[in-house]
Amino acid sequence: MRKGWKAPFIALFLIASTILSSCSASESKNGASFPSGASEANESTAPASGGELTYALATSPDTLDPHRSGLAVSVRVFRTIFDSLVAQLPDHTIKPWLATSWTVSPDGKSYTFKLRQDVKFQDGTPFNAEAVKFSFDRILDPATGAKNATALLKPYQSSEVIDDYTIKLNLETPSVAFLGNLSQAMLGIVSPTAARKYGDQFGQHPVGTGPYKFVKWDENSDIRVERNPDYKWAPELVDNKGAPYLDAIDFKIIPEEATRIGSVQSGQVGAIETVPPQNVLSLKNDAKLQLFQVNTGGLPYTLFFNLSHEPWNDAKARQAVQYAVDIDAIVKSLYLGTYERAWSPLAPTTFGYDPSLENGVKPDLDKANRLLDELGWVKGADGVREKDAKKLVLRYVDGSPNREKRNDIAAMIQQQLKKAGIDVQVEITKDVSTVVYTNQAYDLYGNSQVNSDPVALNSFYHSIAPGARPTLSHLADPEIDKLLEQGVVETDDVKRKEIYGKVQRYIIDNAVILPIYVFPYTVAATRDLSGLKFDSLGYPLFNDVSLAK
Repeated sequence: MRKGWKAPFIALFLIASTILSSCSASESKNGASFPSGASEANESTAPASGGELTYALATSPDTLDPHRSGLAVSVRVFRTIFDSLVAQLPDHTIKPWLATSWTVSPDGKSYTFKLRQDVKFQDGTPFNAEAVKFSFDRILDPATGAKNATALLKPYQSSEVIDDYTIKLNLETPSVAFLGNLSQAMLGIVSPTAARKYGDQFGQHPVGTGPYKFVKWDENSDIRVERNPDYKWAPELVDNKGAPYLDAIDFKIIPEEATRIGSVQSGQVGAIETVPPQNVLSLKNDAKLQLFQVNTGGLPYTLFFNLSHEPWNDAKARQAVQYAVDIDAIVKSLYLGTYERAWSPLAPTTFGYDPSLENGVKPDLDKANRLLDELGWVKGADGVREKDAKKLVLRYVDGSPNREKRNDIAAMIQQQLKKAGIDVQVEITKDVSTVVYTNQAYDLYGNSQVNSDPVALNSFYHSIAPGARPTLSHLADPEIDKLLEQGVVETDDVKRKEIYGKVQRYIIDNAVILPIYVFPYTVAATRDLSGLKFDSLGYPLFNDVSLAK
C-alpha cells in the first residue's frame, strides 16, 4: 500500500507525456498510431514465438550504461536490458515493477520499498535491496559521471537496507517528481557483479534484469540482444508479463535517411526509427508498411540564449531576435506538418504546460528593428548593425550530423536575422561538448530533453551553485529560483500548475529561449510485426512484439 505524505497526490502530479498521434489512424491500446486496419489484423491472432527483429536506429548510442548515458537513442536500446523499481503508465499512475509496494514518510523525505523476491540479473546475481542501494549510490559517485541520471535521482541522499527485500531511500528534501523519475530507464537497476567486474567498460557489457540479454555491440554497426528466458516480472505497461516472444533484436545503426527508408521498404529490416517528415505520408500509404508515431514529453527542441554574453544579456536584444525569427515558417517548411510548433519551455503533454502561450509571439520584423534601434545598433553599409565599432554578431552552434534537420534550422534563422541586421555565424561541430559545455563559446544553442515532470526545468533555468557547470541559458534570477524550488515540493496540483505557468511566461516574455518544435518519435515497420508499444515518455517496448510466420 502507498501511504504517507504524497499518497493521495501521486497520480495527479507525477505526470508523463500522453501518447499522441498526428496521423489519421486507429488507436492501439497504448495510444500509438496504426494505419487503418493494421492493429485489428495484428491483434486478431495470438502472438507467434520466435524470430528476430531488425530495428534500424538513426544514430549510435553513446553507451549502454543507463547511469552514464545522455542520449535518447541509448534508452531505446538499454530499456530492453534494464528494469526500474516502478512503472509509470500513460494515464500517469505509478505501478509496481521490481518493487511490489512502497510507503512514504509523513515528511515526504523517505520512501520504503518492498521488492520482488523472484528476480535475478542476467548474470545470475540475485536482485535484492543491496543491488538497489548499489545502483543508486553508483549514480551519486562522481567517478561514474552520471549527469542525467543524477539529475533524475535528486534529491536522493542515501539508502538503508532494512532486509534482503526491503530498502529505505532517504531524500534531502521532499520531491513530488521523485517516484515518477524512478520509473525512467536511466535509473534502471544494474548488476553489482557486472558493474564491479567491467568498471568503466560496463556500458559495453551491460547486465540488468530486463526481458532481453545483451549479446554484442559492433561499434557504429549493430547491437544484438537476445530473449531472457527467465523473465517473468514485466510491469503493467505491457500485456506479456513473461519472457518476450522474439528470440532476438538486432539494432542496426543506419544514419543515412534514404538507406533507412529503403531498408524497411524492401523488407531488409523489420522496423526503422525517426522517419523523416518528407517520407511520413508515402510510408503511411504504403500497403506493406505500418506507421507508429508518439509525441515525446519534457522539454521541446529549444534554442537557448547564452545570457552571459553581450548583447544577449539584454532582454531587448533577445526580444528583437524573437520577433525577427519566423518559427512557424521554419517548422512548416522543414517538417511538412509532421512536427508541432513549440511555444513553451515545456512540451504540451507535460504536466503544467501553459497553453495560453500558444500564438502569443508572432513575427514582427519592424518591431525587431525598432528594439535594436533603441539599443543603439545601427545598420552599416553592408547591412549588419554596428555599435561602438563592433558588429552585431550572434554565434549559433549546432552539432553534426544534421539530426532532425537542426542544421537547416540554423541556416534559415541565419537568413531571417540577416533582414534585421544581425550577422549570424553558424558553427556546425562534432565536438559540442567542448565548444558548448566546456568553452561556452555560443550565443545560441539548441537542446531538448525527454522527461516526465516539469522539475526538468530546474536543470536549465535554476541558477547554479558556485563552481558548478553553467546551465545552457545561464539564467540567474532569484524569483525564478524560488518558483522552481516551490514546484519541486508543492503537492496541490492547481498551485503547482500556477507555479510552472509563471516560470514559462517569464521565460517567454524575457526571450530567454526560442522554442522550436515538439519531437514526434516515428517508427515505420513491416506488416508482419505486431505488439509494438511505447512507454509514457515515447520509448519503444518490445515485450509484446511478435513476427507473423
